[in-house]
Amino acid sequence: MDFAFDRDTEELRERLLAFMDEYVYPAEPVLQEQLAAREDPWSAAPVVRELQARARERGLWNLFLAGHPEHGGLTNLAYAPLAEITGRSPRLGPAALNCAAPDTGNMEVLAMFGTPEQQERWLAPLLDAEIRSAFAMTEPAVASSDATNVETAIVRDGDEYVVNGRKWFITGALDPRCAVFIVMGKTDPGADRHRQQSMILVPRDTPGLTVVRGMTVYGYADDDHGGHAEVVFEDVRVPAENLVGGEGEGFAIAQARLGPGRIHHCMRLIGMAERALELTCRRVLERTAFGRPLADQGVVREWIARSRVEIEQLRLLVLKTAWLMDTVGNRGAHTEIQAIKIATPRTVEGILDRAIQAHGAAGVSQDLPLAGWLAGARSLRLADGPDEVHLRSLGRAELRKYA
Repeated sequence: MDFAFDRDTEELRERLLAFMDEYVYPAEPVLQEQLAAREDPWSAAPVVRELQARARERGLWNLFLAGHPEHGGLTNLAYAPLAEITGRSPRLGPAALNCAAPDTGNMEVLAMFGTPEQQERWLAPLLDAEIRSAFAMTEPAVASSDATNVETAIVRDGDEYVVNGRKWFITGALDPRCAVFIVMGKTDPGADRHRQQSMILVPRDTPGLTVVRGMTVYGYADDDHGGHAEVVFEDVRVPAENLVGGEGEGFAIAQARLGPGRIHHCMRLIGMAERALELTCRRVLERTAFGRPLADQGVVREWIARSRVEIEQLRLLVLKTAWLMDTVGNRGAHTEIQAIKIATPRTVEGILDRAIQAHGAAGVSQDLPLAGWLAGARSLRLADGPDEVHLRSLGRAELRKYA
């Protein structure tokens, strides 16, 4: 068993680390200033486009797209340490490399299931970061943890499909550059429960599509990534050729999309945890209480030690999962994908909570990123399937071995 990265991955790591130090970290306060100065609260900050141009020049572009080296994609195992590095600056790192959700998952859907015409119209500009996109699955009126509950109707009418329904927490939908929605709904409510759903491409400017409002997560609006929106589809008509795959394939496409999305989130969370631990160590070494540095307090050292152990455990499990996805496919890595999705967000929550505690009042303030990171980590226990769904499925699979 070799734990070393291959030469190409190590070279990319060094290039990306230098890019982060030279451009991304210095751009963090610039992003804050530009977001605060915007007239349109959902428009992109110019610094993001500047970083994207620099990243593309350095060959740090579309690295997430496993199985598509023609677009710059790496294997999952090679991408893992790079995604971790971008996760150290979650508001800028992934976006700078055109590796930010939900566009990544949508590009994967179009690359795997899109027709040549769909790929030309939507995938090509997404790969070039000329537009953004949204993935509309979750609904407020049903328990969307069970995707078969989705009620949005997609009804064939001649050469068109008519879409009616309400979605919410649709990431990126408020961004003016969001040009297309991939919408999941039911084309055949009478079919087998996993064959009722389909996916269809709905351009943003289609009549009947209304972005109702932005949703917040613990009060955070995610205004640097186009927000999380509530969206209504009222008699929205799109050409029949906008269907992704075939009728009844929506559930399977969703599962194909969410597997890579889950591991990408976990990769980035590890980077976030690493930076939180770094901030914690620097803080406790320079702060004094009761006549001695905080770093001399036993409880503080325990926090740091526990965080280090947890980060190493998570990283090894994520790397194993990435390797399995590359070697036996997403289906063969199903157990491990569920395991990392369960373990990573809740463990990183604990690491961030300790970091906040070590920083005192500053930890919960807007002067540090820790509180916002904690809100993001907590939301990932719901995104791409809540913990309980993965625990249920994983427990059932484990019991099946002995039944």
